[in-house]
Amino acid sequence: MSRLLQAAFFAAQKHSAQRRKNAAATPYINHPLEVAHHLAEVGKVNDEDILVAALLHDTIEDTETTEQELRDLFGKAVARLVLECTDDKRLTKAERKRLQILNAPHKSPGAKQIKIADKTCNLRSILQDPPADWPLQRQRDYFLWAEQVLAGLLGVNPLLDKEALAVVEKGKRQLCC
Repeated sequence: MSRLLQAAFFAAQKHSAQRRKNAAATPYINHPLEVAHHLAEVGKVNDEDILVAALLHDTIEDTETTEQELRDLFGKAVARLVLECTDDKRLTKAERKRLQILNAPHKSPGAKQIKIADKTCNLRSILQDPPADWPLQRQRDYFLWAEQVLAGLLGVNPLLDKEALAVVEKGKRQLCC
């Protein structure tokens, strides 16, 4: 339990100045907390390394956090999971999105579960309170792309799979894609 709290506190510090893109500009930390909660509650995941990595999944990608820092504080397994969930921001957005589809089937079971929870939470967020500057077509495009990423992640945790597919279907109905 103390590692989870340590990871939540670490992530809160690292993401403290960040906000979500929704109209309410929700504090960013709500997202990794939601992903970890989704894994535990919906997916019944109780592996501490996976839950800690879920809390930290955006720290390397979106903050000045280093792999070594995560290794030192949370261990090699957690750092490895976070790296598997991290996009290379030096690449174009289009290339990062293409690589997410291509690489999804080759991730470890732990990283697949984190990515499924991450995508599910992002999709749910778009349906409930989309980014303020995203027109309907961008929302549709995100759902169609996320569905392709999810296709490569399914098969590790049936509970997470079921919820992810339900959110995709809801989005397709709601956004008419």
